[in-house]
Amino acid sequence: MPVDSGSGLSRRQVLAASGSGLLAATTAGPARAGIARRQSHPGDGTPEQIHLTWGDDPARSVVVSWASPDRAIRPRVRIGQRVIPAEERAYTDGLSGTTTWTYHARVPGLRPGATYGYAVTAENDLNAADPFSATFTTAPEGRAAFRFTSFGDLGTPNTKWVASYGQAAYAVGAVELFQPLFHLLNGDLCYASLNPAAQPEVWRDFGSNNQASAANRPWMPVPGDQEIEFGNGPQGFTSYLTRYTLPANGLGQFEGRWYSFRVGSALFVSLSAGDVVYQDAGAFVPGPAALTPAAGTGSPPVPAGTSLYLRGYSGGAQTRWLETTLAAARQDTSIDWIIAQMHHCACSSSRQGNGSDLGIREEWLPLFDRYEVDLVLSGHDHGYERSFPVRGFDAGAGTDSATGAPADTWRPRPVTTVDSGVFDTSQGTVHLILGCGGTDANLDAYGAGSAGPGALAKVFTRANRPAATAASGVYARAAADAVEDATWSARRDTATGYGIAVFDVNPGTEAGGQTSVTVGHYHAVGADPVHPATGEPGAPTDDYTLFETFTLVRPRSDGRRWYAKQSSSAISR
Repeated sequence: MPVDSGSGLSRRQVLAASGSGLLAATTAGPARAGIARRQSHPGDGTPEQIHLTWGDDPARSVVVSWASPDRAIRPRVRIGQRVIPAEERAYTDGLSGTTTWTYHARVPGLRPGATYGYAVTAENDLNAADPFSATFTTAPEGRAAFRFTSFGDLGTPNTKWVASYGQAAYAVGAVELFQPLFHLLNGDLCYASLNPAAQPEVWRDFGSNNQASAANRPWMPVPGDQEIEFGNGPQGFTSYLTRYTLPANGLGQFEGRWYSFRVGSALFVSLSAGDVVYQDAGAFVPGPAALTPAAGTGSPPVPAGTSLYLRGYSGGAQTRWLETTLAAARQDTSIDWIIAQMHHCACSSSRQGNGSDLGIREEWLPLFDRYEVDLVLSGHDHGYERSFPVRGFDAGAGTDSATGAPADTWRPRPVTTVDSGVFDTSQGTVHLILGCGGTDANLDAYGAGSAGPGALAKVFTRANRPAATAASGVYARAAADAVEDATWSARRDTATGYGIAVFDVNPGTEAGGQTSVTVGHYHAVGADPVHPATGEPGAPTDDYTLFETFTLVRPRSDGRRWYAKQSSSAISR
């Protein structure tokens, strides 16, 4: 059963309840047979990094995915008397030459809102006598209450890697403490690209850490800039795409990069923001030396100054898919909520972070306005910020950072600046920055003071490709090129960069009535390596306390005639 956030259960009790051994009675026979056969096969096919994602219909299907140290023999998932064979997917890292073996078992034919036990094994599973086992719960069908959680920028707890920090372990535990149906992971998953000689090892640490939660409930990711890796495919996403099986988008070569899924009366739209942002934030060789792959990979050196800049990589296919998906959702009277998930930010006033990006504002905010997207969840800047509901934009509201000349940042226009705690999202979209997972780069905090009048936001309005600095052969990328008064900013967490957002969806009780989402943000004060306000050292902690709560409301779609809005953000196609 789900554990209520007010139940008083400790994190240790919750994690203990989700451990293995739940299917011992149903798997002991096949497991014993498997270990006898294993001895005649080389290699170690023991499942590890086990995680769940939703299938195309979350009420009836999940995908169980995992990796193994070596190639697995007859990898499979067992649910009751059903045995589901797994698809093998492998790649060889272009920088280290390491081969990663992953497995994906699509499990269809499930019942909505039901809890299932499962076990994962292979012929050469060294734990075949007692294979890994856990439980999951399918999504409800129709209008039903459910809970989900979200953060981005997680990293790993293994501090030998760049951008890794011990808070990543506690962040995974926080997901289990709140017992959501599923978790949204908003990009910059493990920061393997910052550790180019050891990308697969960083991914392995990430998967091993996440298993404590992701084996019990779907973790639904989006790619961030740190998923863009040299040597791994045309957009650098091969590591990410090898490890995750995600709902189909029907676009062949772009499968896995963006997708949507429905739970109850809510549609979740997961986007690859690297396709539209101006900021160049992916893998980058600062120089002066080239990045040289390991001998034997066959990969050429990557010259200094090289970056993987993705803007426009889909040729507009993602934006066309997005509009089609949003239009269909708003015509469906059984869908009330539309929640978008991406990595980069349209509304961030982080003082030390990246800031906002005009590319998202130009390409996607007009669609969010037209189709009444309720909520946008992002990462990228390492902290927490909430906007007022916004719709349309203020033209010419920015200033060029270098010259002081006017700059058009398409500043989102708040429909209210009264922070009442209850917001009607049929009138405007709320943006949340949730880059507060566990990485050690959480010094991008919002600093002392509060949001609102006087707060400034940095905005990228043009590409910041690497340029040579005064030191010969050394390259750097410029920060955001414009600023604006962040009139849309409602609340920022200035105490810490770490936290988790918890969302409780209430479908309402009658057609045409009101539906709501209650949001609580819980933060881990003191977890920052250096406190953002005092400069005092901190340490990882499992003490997540309530920072703020607010409620989103909107009329149910089964009693309301919807029509496309005319936004002041003109859309041309």
